[in-house]
Amino acid sequence: MIDLHHLGRRAAMLVAGFFLAAGMHAQAADAAGGKGAKPAKAAPPTSSKAAPAAAVKPILEQRALDLLKAMSDRLMAARSLSFTAQVTYEHPSRLGPPLAFMTMSEVLMQRPDRLRVLTLGDGPASEFYLDGKTMTAYSPAENFAAVAAAPATIDEALKVAFRDAGIYFPFADVLLADPYASLTAGLVNAFLVGQSKVVGGTTTQVVAFANNEVFMQVWIGTEDKLPRMMRAVYRRDPLRQRHQMELSNWKVDPVVAATDFATAKSATAVAIPFAHPAAKPAAAAAARSQ
Repeated sequence: MIDLHHLGRRAAMLVAGFFLAAGMHAQAADAAGGKGAKPAKAAPPTSSKAAPAAAVKPILEQRALDLLKAMSDRLMAARSLSFTAQVTYEHPSRLGPPLAFMTMSEVLMQRPDRLRVLTLGDGPASEFYLDGKTMTAYSPAENFAAVAAAPATIDEALKVAFRDAGIYFPFADVLLADPYASLTAGLVNAFLVGQSKVVGGTTTQVVAFANNEVFMQVWIGTEDKLPRMMRAVYRRDPLRQRHQMELSNWKVDPVVAATDFATAKSATAVAIPFAHPAAKPAAAAAARSQ
């Protein structure tokens, strides 16, 4: 429940069955209606010598960097933030083309050390709380709770949560103390794509940038400088699966209370160690037997 990378597996299996049935139906229809059809022409032969790929010269446009910096400055200046993150992941299907599954997270944060993430999606729901003293991951379906001491900052909490328990939030860069430093680390390309008027219900500037790990595109509000959508493809992913995140319902400096970042559910939940998902089944079974 705690590793967000596993949230879509159940939905992916269900949707794969639907698409497989649809594909079999289409094949049957083709077989029934294809009698007497002319065979498709063979593709013309191609040369065995592939043309050498043209070298791509790195591009670092200052106007693109300025937009990323303005976005980062707007986020850094906020004492508190809330937003909705709708994330679309791709997962290979048995037919070849990827299936899509989604999560939606309601995010509330207060600098420097408070965070709440409530996630629904095509898989088990999850809740995460950081209240300055403790860090809690809660699974509503199983009524499991993992609690650990809270690091001093949100930045450190995100690192510890990922390292120790496999908890990852795709919008983590938005929450950091310095988003610009994170987004531009190792940057080799950055350029302005253009302007969009169809994302986030507002006018946005579209920036593309890349390092040796990821190619990313971000839509930044022209007026408010807030990120509205992000798309990423990871270089080490042989399938080149796309990850898309839409950010909406922004509130900058909303009034928050200390109780917003804690939950009473952990008091009556089954306690499990704050550990990596691979270690949790055995730990959960041991907890139930006590």
